[in-house]
This record gives sequence, C-alpha cells and structure tokens, in this order.
Amino acid sequence: MISQTCYTPLNAFLSYLQFEKRYSLHTITAYSNDLIQFFDFIETQYEGISFTQVSGTMVRSWLAAMKEDEISAKTLNRKISSLKSFFKYQIQQGQLSKSPMDTVISPKVNKRLPAFVAENDMEQLFTNLEFAEGWKGFTEKMVIQLFYATGMRLSELINCKETQLDISKRIIKVLGKGNKERMIPISPELSEELRNYISQKPSTAIGNPHLFVTEKGKALQPKAVYTFVKFYLSQVTTLQKKSPHILRHSFATHLMNNGADLNAVKELLGHASLAATQVYTHNTIEKLKEVFSKAHPKA
Repeated sequence: MISQTCYTPLNAFLSYLQFEKRYSLHTITAYSNDLIQFFDFIETQYEGISFTQVSGTMVRSWLAAMKEDEISAKTLNRKISSLKSFFKYQIQQGQLSKSPMDTVISPKVNKRLPAFVAENDMEQLFTNLEFAEGWKGFTEKMVIQLFYATGMRLSELINCKETQLDISKRIIKVLGKGNKERMIPISPELSEELRNYISQKPSTAIGNPHLFVTEKGKALQPKAVYTFVKFYLSQVTTLQKKSPHILRHSFATHLMNNGADLNAVKELLGHASLAATQVYTHNTIEKLKEVFSKAHPKA
C-alpha cells in the first residue's frame, strides 16, 4: 500500500497511479517524493495557497532553488514530469482548466550512449570464468545468462515465476512496467539449462513459485543480485558501471549491431515508445564508424 501524505490532492493522485495506471511501487514512490518536495516548498514560500493557485512562476522558482543546489538536469526533468502528470490529472478531474506547467521549459540533457559489455567479453564470462561452487554459483550463472539472453529488467527477473517459462516452446513471459506482458524467445541451450536448474532446486524451495531461489529456497533480493553481477562483470570488463541494467544494454546493443530490426528490439525490451529504443542505434553507428576507419584505405 502507498503511504498517505499530508496533502489530500496528492493522495488521490497517488491512488490513481496505483489502482488505475497500475504503476510499480518504485515508480509511485518516485512521484510521491518529487511532489511532496514541491508542496513542501510551496507551503514554505507561499503559505496558505492551494494547488489550484500554483503558477508557472512558482514552479520555476522551485526549479531554480534546486539548480542552485546543483541538482542535475536529468533529475530536474524527472521532477518536471511528475508535476506535469499531477496537474494533468487535476485537469481531467475538473479541478483545473489549465496547467501551470504549460510555461515551464525542461532543461536540456546531454545524451550519453548506453554503456555495454563487448560481445567477446560476454563470451569470456560464460566460457572462461569460474562461478562459485554449488547452488549459489549455479543460480548466479543462470541469472546472468537470462539477463543477457532476454534483456529483462532486474525487477522482472527476480519476480519471474516458473509458470512464466514455457520450455517446450522456448519462450519466457515477462511482466513489465504497468503489468504489461511480453514474450521473449530463448535458445534451445538456455531452455535446457533452465529445465536442469528447475529440476535441481533445493527441497527448501517447495511452494516458492519464483524461478530463481537461494540455497534456503527464498526469492532473490535486488541487492544480492547487484552484488554478484558487479563481481562477475568486474572480471571481464573495465566499465565503470557493472549493474544488471548494463546486461540489458548489452543485450539490446548486440542485437542492433548484428542487424536486428529496431521495432523488434523495442518489443523485446518492453519499451512503450520507439524513442527509448533509438538510443541503441547510436552505438550501431559508432560501430560502423569503427569498421570504416579500420577497413577503408582513405579513412
């Protein structure tokens, strides 16, 4: 359940995100934190006004205050997005006729190419690297394999149930953001390894529906997955970030570099719009430049 705040209009909006939009707890918490921060500022600076009296000037003064605290443009844009959603909801509810966000301009963000692990480094990870012994190592290897083979998000993978896996059809059903389902194919080899993994689950896991479990039969925890993914990736790459999300970036980038259709990659990643997937085309262009510079006599 979402905790109630001291701001009644905000509580109704958060309930709307939870029960109608079906956003994840993580996403709703982010909205809540942004909006509470804003309303606290308004309460301090403009005591006694209601949300219907908020103006674009007031919003910009809040953003300016955060900019002075050296908050990044990316974070400011997220907060602006939270406010836009809140005021759009109020218009839909008939509380406002116009949003104060209409006059607020989002700061420009320098786009960074998504980091990814090179294909030969991923190959080395699975062929030359020794994983921990026993069930712990078996689980860690299977988790990393599935991350790289499917591009699943961390939350999607650790919440994945055995029933979402169809070994005979070599398909895994993924529940993404907003409980949207997508089907991802997996290789015959990985299907067989997953079958083997399930058959060897410890007796302590009986009754636990999760695909991946610990030695004690419990569901994996995000922090633990971060820790072992970082450990194994550090053996094969010098990338600064070594998180499960880097494996998602690697999955998408390697697909694009090997000629996959952009729309197909969008569906596999579970992106709502093509714009989110297009960032991976930049890595493809960089690879083409590299090939050109190495192969062309006039490069």
